[in-house]
Amino acid sequence: MDKYLIVATHPDDETLGAGGMMLRKKAEGNQVYVLNMTHMDAAFGYDEDKIIQRNNEIEEMIKRYDLDGYYNLKLRPSGLDSYLEGELLQKIGSVINEIKPNVVILPYYKDVHSDHRITFNLCYSCTKNFRYPFIKKILMMETPSETDFVMFEYTFKPNYFVDISNFIDEKTKIAKIYSSEISEHPFPRSEKNIKAYATIRGAAIGVDSAEAFVLIKEIE
Repeated sequence: MDKYLIVATHPDDETLGAGGMMLRKKAEGNQVYVLNMTHMDAAFGYDEDKIIQRNNEIEEMIKRYDLDGYYNLKLRPSGLDSYLEGELLQKIGSVINEIKPNVVILPYYKDVHSDHRITFNLCYSCTKNFRYPFIKKILMMETPSETDFVMFEYTFKPNYFVDISNFIDEKTKIAKIYSSEISEHPFPRSEKNIKAYATIRGAAIGVDSAEAFVLIKEIE
């Protein structure tokens, strides 16, 4: 049994980038955890109705994946650069030490959203093997509407694929829980585009549907 930790900068990132893997790994008897960085809060200017809706969406997502743990740092959306780096490193390191994951999945390091890039840099700093020896594999995931808008020299070049053919339908259903984040095609976070990503990544490895990642490190 392995422990998987998916780091989501915003709620829905975990599903868009690694939802199929999460479902598959749970079905195989592994433990799956999510660390979410940002959160809607009245202090950040969000109204009560939106906050309640988002909290309900997160609760439903947790149930659908049957997560072994969900951690929420409740930081300001689009404002991670306003926090002291040392403070955030301490919070992230504490979560990682509590879970002791074997596999960590991070946002792509060049995603167009600054919060995604900051999340990667912070979390990658918390994967050093001499401080976190239980981490044996580190992956970066692709997030529609973020990874696909990077400058050409930083284009996502996957070298690690997971067959999610048996899980793409459930992944899509879970993505639609986040009703305010999903819209009709050609919006990048649409049901059609989620399945299109899975189809093209699946074709690259000879299966119906897949998710793609960049493998940063693997220790055997």
